[in-house]
Amino acid sequence: MLPVAPTRGRLRPLGLDEVRITGGFWARRRETNATATLDHCREWMERVGWIGNFRAAVEGRIQRDRRGREFADSDVYKLLEAMVWEPGYDLDPMLTQSIAAAQEPDGYLNTAFGRPGQQPRYSDLEWGHELYCYGHLIQAGVAQIRTEGEGELAKIARRAADHVCTAFGRGGIERVCGHPEIETALVELARATGEERYLDQAALFVERRGHGTLADPEFGRAYYQDDLPVRQATVLRGHAVRALYLAAGAVDVAVETGDEDLLAAVVGQWEAAVARRTYLTGGMGSHHRDESFGDDFVLPPDRAYSETCAGVASVMLSWRLLLATGEPRFADLAERTLFNVVATSPAEDGRAFFYANTLHRRRRGTVPSADADSPRAESSLRAPWFAVSCCPTNVARTLALLPAYLATADDHGIQLHQYADAEITTALAGGHGVALSVRTDYPSGGSVTVRVDRSPDRPWTLSLRVPAWTEGAPARLVDPDGVRRAVTPGTAAVTRLFRPGEEIRLELPMAPRWIGPDPRIDAVRGTLAVQRGPLVYCAESVDLPDGHEVDAVRVDPSAEPQDGPDGTVVAPGELAAVPGEPPEDPWPYQPYQPHQPLGQGTEPAAEPTGIVLVPYHSWANRGPSTMRVWLPTTTPPPTAPPGR
Repeated sequence: MLPVAPTRGRLRPLGLDEVRITGGFWARRRETNATATLDHCREWMERVGWIGNFRAAVEGRIQRDRRGREFADSDVYKLLEAMVWEPGYDLDPMLTQSIAAAQEPDGYLNTAFGRPGQQPRYSDLEWGHELYCYGHLIQAGVAQIRTEGEGELAKIARRAADHVCTAFGRGGIERVCGHPEIETALVELARATGEERYLDQAALFVERRGHGTLADPEFGRAYYQDDLPVRQATVLRGHAVRALYLAAGAVDVAVETGDEDLLAAVVGQWEAAVARRTYLTGGMGSHHRDESFGDDFVLPPDRAYSETCAGVASVMLSWRLLLATGEPRFADLAERTLFNVVATSPAEDGRAFFYANTLHRRRRGTVPSADADSPRAESSLRAPWFAVSCCPTNVARTLALLPAYLATADDHGIQLHQYADAEITTALAGGHGVALSVRTDYPSGGSVTVRVDRSPDRPWTLSLRVPAWTEGAPARLVDPDGVRRAVTPGTAAVTRLFRPGEEIRLELPMAPRWIGPDPRIDAVRGTLAVQRGPLVYCAESVDLPDGHEVDAVRVDPSAEPQDGPDGTVVAPGELAAVPGEPPEDPWPYQPYQPHQPLGQGTEPAAEPTGIVLVPYHSWANRGPSTMRVWLPTTTPPPTAPPGR
């Protein structure tokens, strides 16, 4: 039961039948996903007609009755994938039958193209998303193969994949889709079925990318990564979701074909994007206009697009790179993105979502209608549905398969990469059974205890990731003999003949810390943020005195932030006086006064106070508010050197 199952690589992932999340942060979110979000998505897709498109296609009324954007089919498929991965959630056979009935005899399946009154098949590869939709259909089919065998959904997916190989194979349509996605899906289908032609077709799509087979878009050819071959690109660029899906597919191809040069190219792109084009939250994409990466260090907090789907895609890429290389830095970014992007999108009840994830909201949002879909990035609060609802279904499938991101194995032992209460049961090389129990209050607390419940009668290695955010703070590993040693970011390992009942404990420093930006990020120079463990924190206006918004906050870097009640952090600082109307100064630019406190101008002196900060993932759950992550300071903070 593996979403990603490479046949080679440094680490072997553990599947949903080997890892079970039993409590804590992620268990609560997965429970909400299973009991609320899946049904919510299904109800909305029935309401807006996206599921009905398949029935309309079969009944010959699709030209008149089709609803949704050209890629609406893909969200039905993502929901199906989430349903398959979710334990105990049964697929509706009527829905699967409707999709099967809409499939053409040659395997073609799309409700937006190819029928009387519609554009011909593959007549708009730039924007039509036909292959993209196949990708999500195939991933749903792979999920069924791996959980229950080859049922009707898997058969639909295989017929579609066979059609793609015929239509786009060598000598066929020698082009690519404007939105990558099918590449990783075809590789996974090859892994699930053993059919080499699916891998060959995925490799062909990766090699065709960047050779100008698509028309020039208004945003430039980099928008859909058709400007440079994958091997020549040095950074992730263009539309963020497209770029990350393509990179994930390229890693899959590289791993299965043993192409070290292709893998190295993607690693280099990931490194450059993480160093220069990624938000503190792990979010990627700073352009609203084209949903794209900006130039290096162009990371404005108030214009952060940071699409939820880009967060999902980033986790997908990081997980594949972790499996291929075994390097914990990839799990570090996955953790940051899971806690601060993926977990931020859904509301506490699982029935409303952020599409984009700003780091600074200057004006209080408006509550969206509960009965109408919202423009995709325009909703200022979480919305129940969007005209483009790729994000809710992407979150749903990610939470459903989340246990598969926790742990791996190799010939020497087991590695834990993400921390949650969990039960792990697997076999080491030679078929030797191992069972582990993980108990932790992470991310609220920093203690992770791993108990060995079953172990082979030979030495093996248990490894735990020491997160990169512990840099400069004390972390400790306590072995079964009670020996306590300091550990640094990377991996902490214990190799021994484990006995049932023995425990290893990882102690992580959870004190809140100031985080400073690289000075080349102009938009946040002179500000600070707060991080506690893997969680980024923010100021929210609901925690400020009446009449104040978050832009009045100034924090004092001369003292450290402290833990507050109920998971909050209290930062030393002050609130600027509420400006009058009209403003005292008719012109906002004045001669510089070297010793004037920052941001005060002619305002009265502010009173020192404690600024309550909340986890970023929780903001806007208490109604309309203003919010900011990067906080101005009462005095200039120390400047971090570039490239630290």
